[in-house]
Order: sequence, then C-alpha cells, then structure tokens
Amino acid sequence: MKPNLVTIAVFCLLMAVPVGLFIARAQDSSTKRHDGKQPTSPNYRISGPYTHKNLSIFLVHGKDQLAGRSFLTLQEALAQKKVRVYETKDVNELAIRSLSNEDIYVQAGDIVRGGDQDRMISIDFIVPPRSGRMPISAFCVESGRWSKRGEEQAGFFTSSDNAVATKELKLAAKVANSQQVVWEKVSAAQEKIGRNVGGSVNSPVSATSLELSVEDSKVKATTAAYIDALNGIVRNKTDVIGYAFAINGHVNSADVYASHALFAKLWPKLLKASAVEAIAELNQETKPEPVAETVHAFLNDSEQPSAKSKEVTSRVRVVTREDDKNIFFETQDRDQKDAWVHRNYIRKQ
Repeated sequence: MKPNLVTIAVFCLLMAVPVGLFIARAQDSSTKRHDGKQPTSPNYRISGPYTHKNLSIFLVHGKDQLAGRSFLTLQEALAQKKVRVYETKDVNELAIRSLSNEDIYVQAGDIVRGGDQDRMISIDFIVPPRSGRMPISAFCVESGRWSKRGEEQAGFFTSSDNAVATKELKLAAKVANSQQVVWEKVSAAQEKIGRNVGGSVNSPVSATSLELSVEDSKVKATTAAYIDALNGIVRNKTDVIGYAFAINGHVNSADVYASHALFAKLWPKLLKASAVEAIAELNQETKPEPVAETVHAFLNDSEQPSAKSKEVTSRVRVVTREDDKNIFFETQDRDQKDAWVHRNYIRKQ
C-alpha cells in the first residue's frame, strides 16, 4: 500500500519542531558567553600591515553590532561638559556623573587629568544618561602629588586626551590589579621613553606624572611622525571596527568595537597610545613583520580559554579569558541582552 502523503507531511512536521527548538536553544545559549563557552565572534577580516618605523597596524573589518545605538566617549563628554569626574580622596576610586541624555562609554586605560593625582580608569564602564554619582575604579598614574596642580581643578578632572601606553602598564592594572605595580610600570615607561627621545620626559611640574610625560615636547614631536604616517589608513573604510598592532615585529594587542562609529571616535587616542609605546620600545629586538593570518590566529586563540565574569555595575559585565600567552576582555551591555561593546586582546608573552 502506498504511503499517504498527508501522513508523511504531518510526521515530518512533528519531527522538525523539536529539532528546531533544540537548535534555537543551542544558539541562544551560545550568545551568553559568560558560562565558559567560546564567544560567538563575527567574521573579522584583517587588512595590513600599515607600518611606520617599528609600529605595524592591522585593521579589523566587520559588521556593526550596535543597531543604530551610539555612545559618547569620555574624552568628548568631558570636552563638551556632559560628564563630571570627581576626586574622592580615594586613590583607587573616583566618582562619575552624566549630565547628558546619551550613554557615555569609558574605557579601561583612559587617563583623567587633574584632581589630587592624575588617574587611569581601570575597567570598562558605561555611564547611563543623567546618572547620579557612580563609583568608578581607578589607579593613580602620578605618585607623590596629593594637592592641586597649578591652575587645574582639585575637586574634579577636566580632560581625558590620553590613554596609558605600554603593555606592561595595562597588565599591571587589569591583571595584577596592584597600585604599587602600576607606579613601577609608569616609572619604567618614563625611563624607556626618555631614553629613546633623547632626554628625560619627567616634568619639573610633577616628575611622576605619566600624563605630563606624554605631553612632553620631545615625545609629542616623535609621536607626531607616527600619527602623520598612520592616522589616514582608516579613511573611507566604513567597515573598520578595530585594530591590532605589532611593535618590532611582535604582536602586542588589539581592540575591537561593536561599531565603526565608536572605533572612529577612539582611533586618534588609540593610535597615539600605540605610537608612544612604539617609541618606548625603539631599538629593541626585532623579528620579521607579522602577516594578517598571524593576527587572525592571535584573536582566535585569545578567545578560546574558559571564561570568568565580573559584574561591574547592573549595566556592565566584563568577561575575561586567559591562558599563559594571551588575555581577552569582553565588555557586555546588560541592557542589550549582554551584547558586547568592546573586545580587548593582549599578548602576555
């Protein structure tokens, strides 16, 4: 007897429903990324290298993930007086308050200038619109001073034009989580930079200030050559969402963002910090320039270890993945179903 076609169709439909539910559940669980599973990365395309002296930049191309949402950066929010960062008299904690109707994205490594001591923000942070005062973790990048400096404000911080340079300093804050180690790495960075620009970069106003060292005239002149050579490599490339860089042929770090717009806002500050780090490492051991495939492997390898998560605020979660060679940080926005905003990759060795 021939099978009834209607019966077959109903049977297939009944079988498909549980299979489809299983697949949907599997896909849903894979997006959570804080349960030890591998993150679901978009398909990045890597271009480059674009090189000046000992600094090689690779661009990361990908799709926007923010679906029309946008952020002010800390730098532009301070410049537009849409945020206030307060001195609290606690070396490792500041307070921040939004005066804007927009979300403000603050990145680990942002330096805020002024107060009783210059600080670096130690963790990624999202300040919601019209927030009250919120605590935000920080490290001092200027030891010794604990008072007003010149005409600057002591009660709050007025600008964030620079980010910390050197991998060692970033790891001191984000991994060692030690103020003493941060101070040691600031001093080491100042010494290396000074050696490679032909003289001390310790300011007579405040010899321990990393911010003032980066603004030293010799450093600015040397950094400008890197910036002039590399700043334009992102021009008219609207699918660029991040970058990786190598110094002296060694892959160093990468930063990838959920949108081209956010990356484009941060690019000048990121490039400046990378150039300062390249200056600190001039005349060091070199190896052949890496290729795009090497960078792609670095990004992929960094995402493999099991995850540990930290609830920064009710809005922000940071997921960390670490092994002997690399460490990976993913900043997630809880208000957007844990969608990622920033991915930071650091080669530890």
